[in-house]
Amino acid sequence: MKSPENLLFSPLHTWARVEDDRSVTVGITVYAQYELGELQYFGLPRVGQAITKDRAFGEVESAKTVSDLHAPCSGEVVAVNAEVVANPSIANHDPYGTGWIVRVRPTELWELETLLGPAAYETLVASQSH
Repeated sequence: MKSPENLLFSPLHTWARVEDDRSVTVGITVYAQYELGELQYFGLPRVGQAITKDRAFGEVESAKTVSDLHAPCSGEVVAVNAEVVANPSIANHDPYGTGWIVRVRPTELWELETLLGPAAYETLVASQSH
């Protein structure tokens, strides 16, 4: 699947979209949800919690495994997607849309410049695919 052009990607398989209000919407990539299988649970931070780039900020559980979610940027969580917490499979069906997981107010905007564009992320995924 071709990655959306309006997103930035972490090598740790989360995506980031800078919104008009300068917040950053974060989710897991198609590759991540495909590798995990049907998602069953998201353990997410609460609003107001600080997260740090490349560090675990939550977890996702599937029938196969439990995996940490890694922050694509540092900042303060300003929203948590309650719909995806109640129904995690939304992230399987629409990971780049309604399946977003948190919104963050970034504290270090330069960190976004270290993320991968869609083509670079697709190259990374191709190198990791079985």
